[in-house]
Amino acid sequence: MFHSFFPRPKLFFLSAIAFAFVAVLAWYFVFAGIGDSLGFGAPEGAVEPYDLTFFLMPSNVFFYAYFAICMLSFGAAWSFIDRYNPWIGWSVWGSLLIVAVTYFGVQVTVVINNWRRPFGDTLMNALQGKPGTTAWDFYSLMLIFAQVAFLSMAVSILTDFFTSHYIFRWRTAMNDFYMSKWEQLRHIEGASQRVQEDTMRFSATLEGLGITLINSVMTLIVFLPILFGLSSYVTELPIIGQIPHALFWLAIFWATFGTVLLATVGVKLPGLNFRNQRVEAAYRKELVYGEDHADRAQPATVRELYGNVRKNYFRMYWHYLYFNVARYFYIQADGLFLLFMLVPTIVAGKITYGIYQQIATAFGQVSNSFQYLVNSWTTIIELLSIHKRLKAFEAAIDGEPLPEIDRNYLVREAEGGEMAANKPT
Repeated sequence: MFHSFFPRPKLFFLSAIAFAFVAVLAWYFVFAGIGDSLGFGAPEGAVEPYDLTFFLMPSNVFFYAYFAICMLSFGAAWSFIDRYNPWIGWSVWGSLLIVAVTYFGVQVTVVINNWRRPFGDTLMNALQGKPGTTAWDFYSLMLIFAQVAFLSMAVSILTDFFTSHYIFRWRTAMNDFYMSKWEQLRHIEGASQRVQEDTMRFSATLEGLGITLINSVMTLIVFLPILFGLSSYVTELPIIGQIPHALFWLAIFWATFGTVLLATVGVKLPGLNFRNQRVEAAYRKELVYGEDHADRAQPATVRELYGNVRKNYFRMYWHYLYFNVARYFYIQADGLFLLFMLVPTIVAGKITYGIYQQIATAFGQVSNSFQYLVNSWTTIIELLSIHKRLKAFEAAIDGEPLPEIDRNYLVREAEGGEMAANKPT
């Protein structure tokens, strides 16, 4: 699944995590200060732009240069380490490009968050009838938003086009590898489906989860300082009272609560989804054999196989019932949690509507990043079931024992083949 596309996967991903961790620490503790000393830092108390000039701020330009050097260094190192890998251009450099574009998306979110404050305050001034607010104030702000949005749209469209090719290249790498081992794999239940369908689903699902994870990490890196700054407006919480950096700790608590809740109630779902694919494939293949062989797909066999399908689906329905109870409870509570916590601050008149918009966006970004497992749990369940199916391929290639359900299928196939061989012609 990985070594057919990525160079030395375990070392590659571990080195990527370690390199990213060191690069982030080096930026905050070394290079950010160097940038300030060279005149690239923002003036004390300066308000960040909320238009396209945000991307041209000296501090951002300096960071972009640092970011580019880190990315190019990592890519060049792996291009040298595994220079004979035929997929190095897509697996290494393609992944780095996706990471860079993901960071750009986070930057766009920061610009829009900056924009919410003047727009919210302008809206509030107009609703209160304060003099000096004109229609052009709104139109100019909308024009700025459109400029940022259209730039983001253009980059996103091109990225989606590139990502589609990236996923197909990964699928091609897996397909070529598995087909080269076809004689060892062809007897596995649903072998054709695993090569034709599961490879595409695995690459597409994992790529989507990977981008979401990278986006969550980058969002935390960018928005945590913003949330720290906005915490100065929130001096008191209901029941709890006063705590420093209240918004930051609230985001961590709420996201941790949701993650633990859904991970606990959904612990059995990956295994059930995995078994569901197995029993469906076994039933489908028996019907396919029945099209060409009169001795296959007999009523007793079909009843047994379909009974397995029904039993597994009913179990899934039950487990998804209480999982969805917990999931939707959390989602509905999430809509009111921040507002409930900000009631004392709002009543005291310590924030404007524009500041509230900034707080809500920053809190939502940080909270959603910490809620990665909550937001991606159903997709992760699907990925785990696909991964288990493809691991059976890996086991057959490496000569390891197959999972029990695959061994049972091979026994059934052997018995069916023996029956067909003994049948009079």
